[in-house]
Amino acid sequence: MKLNPKIEHNIIIAFLLAVWAFLFGFFARPFEHGNMDLGVWLRVSLGFSFAAFFSYSVVAIYQKIIYTKISKWNVFLEISIYIVYYIIYTIITYYFYKSSMVHGFYDFPRFFTEIILNITLIISPIIFLLRKYAIKLIPKKEAYIIIKGENKLDFLKIKKEELICVSNSQNYVEIFFLENETLKTKLIRSSLKKIQYEFDFLIQIHRSHLINPSHFKSWEDSTTISLTQVVLPVSKSYKNRLLSL
Repeated sequence: MKLNPKIEHNIIIAFLLAVWAFLFGFFARPFEHGNMDLGVWLRVSLGFSFAAFFSYSVVAIYQKIIYTKISKWNVFLEISIYIVYYIIYTIITYYFYKSSMVHGFYDFPRFFTEIILNITLIISPIIFLLRKYAIKLIPKKEAYIIIKGENKLDFLKIKKEELICVSNSQNYVEIFFLENETLKTKLIRSSLKKIQYEFDFLIQIHRSHLINPSHFKSWEDSTTISLTQVVLPVSKSYKNRLLSL
């Protein structure tokens, strides 16, 4: 399950929820006690608005901490976000409702069943849609890979899609890659076995060659394949894997 943990994006959600809470409180008026004039309903709406903003801001921090620790998200954690949000929101709005600013006379069970439950039913789908939209705001990261040699300064950083193939060259491996659509090569002191272990998307086609399958173009003949600007031999023992591409 995906999550956008960025605080700034979730603060936007908190702001939108605050706007919704203000409009809901002012126009829907979920409770009415005696002569509640315009000034009172403005205070009530602002209070509900602040509660929505503050509650979701706490949620944004909470989920950021959790996500940073475990680097994953699931349905259980997603549900916990809603629970934390409604607990904080209920506490703040109830104490605000009972304060001298509103003079509410509902006890907590009635406040919860007649106000909070109704708000929960209405606002949960809104939160769900906003959180789904927030995922789309995550900037797409370009997938870089770093191929390291035995020496600290012996490495190559390229985009995953730029890597064409890796070939054995005695105590070195020769990296074939694209740079501005031009074929380049680089020797790095490493082994083919180590490269294959570190980058499991590579496919072995020969005891001396690994390829990035996204660059596979066609079969030249029964023992040779064409990649992007490279032609390589294929061993019989590795042929079946390639035939499935």
